Amino acid sequence: MLNSTFTEPDLTTFTGLNELGLTAAGQHLSKTKAEIVCHVTNPDPWCRTCGAPGVPRDTVIRRIAHQPFGWRPTDLVIKHRRYRCAYCRRVWREDLSQAVAPRQKISRTGLGWALVGLVCQHLSVSRIAEGLGVSWNTANEAVLAEGQRLLIDDPTRFDGVKVLGVDEHVWRHTRTGDKYVTVIVDLTAERDGTGTARLLDMIPGRSKAVFKTWLGEQDERWRQGIEVVAMDGFTGFKTAAVEELPHAVEVLDPFHVVKLGSEALDTTRQRVQREQYGRRGRKEDLLYQCRRTLTTGLSLATEKQKTKLEDLSKVPEHESVQLVWSVYQRMVDAYRQPKPEVGRWALEQLISEIGRKVPKGLPELQRLGGTLSRRKTDILAYFDHIGSSNGPTEALNGRLEHLRGIALGFRNLTHYIARSLLEAGGFRPGLHSEL
Repeated sequence: MLNSTFTEPDLTTFTGLNELGLTAAGQHLSKTKAEIVCHVTNPDPWCRTCGAPGVPRDTVIRRIAHQPFGWRPTDLVIKHRRYRCAYCRRVWREDLSQAVAPRQKISRTGLGWALVGLVCQHLSVSRIAEGLGVSWNTANEAVLAEGQRLLIDDPTRFDGVKVLGVDEHVWRHTRTGDKYVTVIVDLTAERDGTGTARLLDMIPGRSKAVFKTWLGEQDERWRQGIEVVAMDGFTGFKTAAVEELPHAVEVLDPFHVVKLGSEALDTTRQRVQREQYGRRGRKEDLLYQCRRTLTTGLSLATEKQKTKLEDLSKVPEHESVQLVWSVYQRMVDAYRQPKPEVGRWALEQLISEIGRKVPKGLPELQRLGGTLSRRKTDILAYFDHIGSSNGPTEALNGRLEHLRGIALGFRNLTHYIARSLLEAGGFRPGLHSEL
């Protein structure tokens, strides 16, 4: 037995016209499109100048795109009257502002449907334009303007931010080649375990000046609330954070710390390969065969991989690779310790060792030791602020790569930033209560 209360079928309610101040008067269905004839529910024939009643003059028909039903484009054919004041001779039309914005070709309900499709269902603008039965430019301009007004320009969007993540992002497929933007991410919910990271802003360029200028433009009270800034190894971001957020803690992300060790290991392997064979690695060379095995955590290595590592250690010429590999494994193990204090102690000991005791003939390890020593405070700060990782920032970069694939690339940077904010700005729960 059904518990819901049913009423008589009503086209006005079913199509959401009651929310637009319209009443359905008829319909016409074809294989490709649906048309709903409607009129203003509560006409206002009073003159706004003198207050006298107006005399109906004629009827004007206006067509606007509406929310599709069954993916069939639906148009509203609105018949609204024009009035003329009998006293001041002023002429006006019935007000349609509740149904459609000025100079707009899509109803407010249709814009809401398109915005939900873009943000929550990750539809392309082409698919939205097809559903609305309008051109790509019409759909794109209208939906982005609505998203900017309703979501991006929301003054409360930056409220509650305590942990920032900053990274660079490559904007590809431009007419002048690859360009870079600086990505600012809110990591507060990720650290607190209450949600996921969200994109705050994207700024053209990647430099200290870009990040410093963006921080300087923010409200002083907001800046005082920032506790942690997670970043990669780029010193420009660190310097900008130190100057604009002197009270915040800078955290060098574990991913980028381990990546420094991985790059040192890979560079050492390539150097030893050239010294031993006088050429680049080939598939029959043991060093080349182990290139991925070397960067795998020993606890995750298979028996086959462990056998390769044992064979590698038996060759005296590979001693340099073995030394750098052992450092890399210790870095990985430090971050995998279940107790943060143990991981901090282990990594601190490692940084001290390679910062002052590196055998000769290992320039890669010397550079690594120097980098880790300079950023020692930022690296160890991670263990005091578990969860303040820049990993979610890298994940958002992946979502932006997916967005570019959906849109088949972007040429306009302003358009790309707006679409990126709608895609990864954390607006889904506000538009869809079940997400």
